[in-house]
Amino acid sequence: MKDKPDYVLIGSVVILILLGVVILTSVSAALSQEKFNSPTFYLFHHLIFGLIPGVLLGFVAFKIPLARFKKWSPILLLINLFLLVLVFIPKIGMTLGGARSWVNLGITSFQPSELLKLTFVLYLASWLSAKTEKAKKNFSTTLIAFFAVIGLISALLFLQPDVGTLGIIVITGFLMYFLAGIPWKHALLIIFAVIALLALSFNFAPYRLDRLLVLINPSIDPMGISYQIKQALIAIGSGGIFGRTPGMGIQMFGFLPQPMADSIFACFAEEWGLIGSLSLIFLFLIFIWRGFAIAKNTPDKFCQLTALGLSVWIALQAFVNIGSMVGILPLTGIPLPFISYGGSALVAELIGLGILLNISKNSR
Repeated sequence: MKDKPDYVLIGSVVILILLGVVILTSVSAALSQEKFNSPTFYLFHHLIFGLIPGVLLGFVAFKIPLARFKKWSPILLLINLFLLVLVFIPKIGMTLGGARSWVNLGITSFQPSELLKLTFVLYLASWLSAKTEKAKKNFSTTLIAFFAVIGLISALLFLQPDVGTLGIIVITGFLMYFLAGIPWKHALLIIFAVIALLALSFNFAPYRLDRLLVLINPSIDPMGISYQIKQALIAIGSGGIFGRTPGMGIQMFGFLPQPMADSIFACFAEEWGLIGSLSLIFLFLIFIWRGFAIAKNTPDKFCQLTALGLSVWIALQAFVNIGSMVGILPLTGIPLPFISYGGSALVAELIGLGILLNISKNSR
């Protein structure tokens, strides 16, 4: 055991968080001034209810023995599912942006679906690591149970609706299941189930089909369904090689929807240019590299699958967010890890980082 965390991983995430604070300071100022008569309201809210508790809870996760996470994972998932039910209770649940995904805490709100990405990874890693090779190949005890958990989660997220989060959870779960050594026939069945789930999401909300049409033809209805991607591409293109310099972006002034959330990469590209954007992507590549290296170097199956799951979750979410902004993936509404505004997401990501660093200090 090396007893030291992965400092390269720590460094990459610290830089990502600092870049997030810088770009959020820029893009939130105008809207914050307009709504709260203070240019720093959103920034301070992000720091007080996101970064500070995230760092503290991440440090706690770094110190807790890993065996306890394995033992507690079913309970943590059940608590998380209970919180997902609370969003549907009047006066407790809150609707923002057309989705009933938040629990009202009075001075702030909390989004249980963000924490679900973490608790699901822990539960699935614990469950898969407990299976013998024989059990893994037993359809009745493994695959059906996997579908049952995914089915329950899907129902709760469909009702909100939060299909972007569901997509991240399902793909992360599939990759963990695949990396655990499942038979190919199981993998094919899961792929078919994901396709069916996608088709069902189109049926429940036709606007998702519009997003697919925009992906195929970005010029369709430029003032309607393709407005966001059009403005995102304008922002990215106007940044050029070196950007407009921090604080000098234009798209954040009412042109680009959701500049603090899922569109923040476009704002970043406008201010920091191609060089800054590639540097940001490089930092996420370092994250996934170190995460997989940690998984490779740990002898414990639970820790290995947890490290893989955490790395896939955050890297996949970054790829989907950036991909949707440059027009190679449909718009999903999911935040950019460590960068986008949102305390719930940042807290969950930093707890995940703490667990990943915990595994790294106990690896070979």
